[in-house]
Amino acid sequence: MNCRDTEPCCTISVEGADQDRLVRLMKAAGNPTRFEILKYLVTHPGCITGNIVEFLPIAQSTVSQHLSVLREAGWIEGTTEGPATCYCLAKENIVWFRNIVAKIF
Repeated sequence: MNCRDTEPCCTISVEGADQDRLVRLMKAAGNPTRFEILKYLVTHPGCITGNIVEFLPIAQSTVSQHLSVLREAGWIEGTTEGPATCYCLAKENIVWFRNIVAKIF
């Protein structure tokens, strides 16, 4: 099938709350810096903000803003240990994302 065919090659059956959740996750991951943070957390689970700051060439306050967006979207979780916050991927949401994307494509 090519782009000139009139029949759709697939149907997207994501609606309502699932669609809102998917859009939120994709929008958060669509930023190049946030995508780099997600990639970093795949290989460095449980890292603290300072580790991410050392990895990226941006200010700590900017890293914190990106972490906040990723957390609000549901990509990551953070636990506070003293003055530091340890971040990891939110496994339940990652599994949900994989399943929903597999249904679409």
